[in-house]
Amino acid sequence: MRFKGLRNILFETGDISRFAGRFFAEAFVPRYEFREFLRQSYYIGYKSLPLVALTAFIIGLVITIQSRPTLVEFGAEAWLPQMISVSLIREIAPVITALICAGKIGSGIGAELGSMKVTEQIDAMDVSGTNPYKFLVVTRVLATTLMIPVLVVFADAISLYGGYLGANIRGVVSWDLFWNQVFESVTFNDLLPSLLKTFFFGFAIGIVGCYKGFSTQKGTEGVGRSANSAVVVSSILVFIIDLIAVQIADLMGLT
Repeated sequence: MRFKGLRNILFETGDISRFAGRFFAEAFVPRYEFREFLRQSYYIGYKSLPLVALTAFIIGLVITIQSRPTLVEFGAEAWLPQMISVSLIREIAPVITALICAGKIGSGIGAELGSMKVTEQIDAMDVSGTNPYKFLVVTRVLATTLMIPVLVVFADAISLYGGYLGANIRGVVSWDLFWNQVFESVTFNDLLPSLLKTFFFGFAIGIVGCYKGFSTQKGTEGVGRSANSAVVVSSILVFIIDLIAVQIADLMGLT
């Protein structure tokens, strides 16, 4: 009994790995569901942009307001644009955006596919000759993998604008001076690791959401469990991927 929880975790890890392996086996083999991929990209990317933008703006504003008193205490107020730009671009904006998408997109995919599973729509697609995995899973995973990096780029820009407004609440920093300091402090080594890991964030969120939907059982009660479990597991994977990405960047001298 003591090892039952660990055993369940290992079994589910193996199931998710096999599920992901099937994605690579079918994603690049015709027939391609291009129209469904575009539709999912629209819902995952465009429909999530307002929430991501609002959150990014507030994060940039709040971090700037809270950081300023500490820098003023040490006489380093002039470093405020550099500090917030590096922290937002390298870590805060990508992780927060991924967590928002894990909550919104991951739960949505889990609930949608879960409801299709318990109402036997997935079985009906299989019987009718349509590959449900390619139509439902491959399109959604590709959409999350490609759209979350785009959302992160928007989140970076909007959070920096929030930081600019926050810097001018109790001080005066010109538009040109603020952005000059931002671009002087942010280097290629800051942008590349933070952008690359967002592709893995998107892939993890899509795979987990689809896996939870496809493995739904016990009717409508199972749909709710799948949606909730998709959020929890994908959020944990975001933190794990982020930890691994930071260690790899450190070993490669990109930090």
